[in-house]
Amino acid sequence: MISDNPYLPWEAEIVERTQETPDIFTWKLRLTDPEVARHYRFRHGQFNMLYLFGVGDVAISVMSGDEEFLWHTIRAVGRVTRAMMELPVGACIGLRGPYGNAWPLEQAKGRDVVFVTAGLGCAPVTSSVKYVIAHRQEYGRLVIMQSVRHRHEGLWEPQYDAWRSLPDTQVLLTASRDKTRWPNWELGRVSVLLDKADYDKQNCVVMMCGPDAMMQDTASTIAALGVPAQDIYLSLERNMQCAIGHCGHCQLGGSFVCKDGPVFAWPQVEAAMSVKGF
Repeated sequence: MISDNPYLPWEAEIVERTQETPDIFTWKLRLTDPEVARHYRFRHGQFNMLYLFGVGDVAISVMSGDEEFLWHTIRAVGRVTRAMMELPVGACIGLRGPYGNAWPLEQAKGRDVVFVTAGLGCAPVTSSVKYVIAHRQEYGRLVIMQSVRHRHEGLWEPQYDAWRSLPDTQVLLTASRDKTRWPNWELGRVSVLLDKADYDKQNCVVMMCGPDAMMQDTASTIAALGVPAQDIYLSLERNMQCAIGHCGHCQLGGSFVCKDGPVFAWPQVEAAMSVKGF
C-alpha cells in the first residue's frame, strides 16, 4: 500500500551514473517498490525531492523518464549534492514527488515553441523538447537557445547536433566566457542569440530556465520584441525544503514556488523578480 504521508520518501536505486563534468552528474533511477513505480507519473517541468539518508534532501527537476526509469541531472554545489556525487551505482536514495506544475505544452500546440536556457537550465526542459519532437506534427517551429560559460560545460552536445538536423528546428548555442569561436557556437550571453532566432513572435510559447538575472532580462527583451507577456514562461529555482508549501522557504511574494510553480507566466512574477533578494 502506498503511504499518503507527503514527507515519507520512496526508495529509488541508482542503476546508472554518468559524470557529465567535474561537478555535474546524471542518475538513472528505478523505484524499487513495483506498486509505487506503477503509479508514479510526472508532467514535464515538475521536480522530485531526492533524499540522501542522514544528510538531507534537495529539489531536482525530472530531466526525463519512462514507465521504468527516471533521469536526474545534478550539480554538486552544497552539502547534500556533494555527498550524492559520491554514491555508486547500486546505492539507494529516497525520492518524494513529483511536485509543482508543468510547462504549457498543451497550450503551445499549433504554435511555435521556443526554449531558452542557461547553465544547467537545459535539464528541466529536456523532456519537454523530446515531447515536442515526438509530437512534431502538433507544433510549429522549434527553437532551442542554450547558453553556458564555456563550451565544455555544454552538456549533451551530440543531442543538440541531432536536434539541429530535424526539420523546422533551430538550435542556437553560445558560450559567455570562451575566447575561441567554435563551429555552431556564438560568443556571449543568451542575448546574442535572440536576433538570430527565427519564430513567429505573435504565435509562439516561450519557456525558459536558468539564473534569475538571465530570465528577467531575457523575458523583458522578448516581450519588447513583440511576444505577448502571457506567452512567456519561467521555471524558478528557490530553496525548496518541504515541496508542499508548509515551510515557506520558497515564498515569492504571495506565491510558493514549490506548489504554485515552479513554472510561472512572466506577468505573475515580473514585479517580484524586480525586487532584489526575492
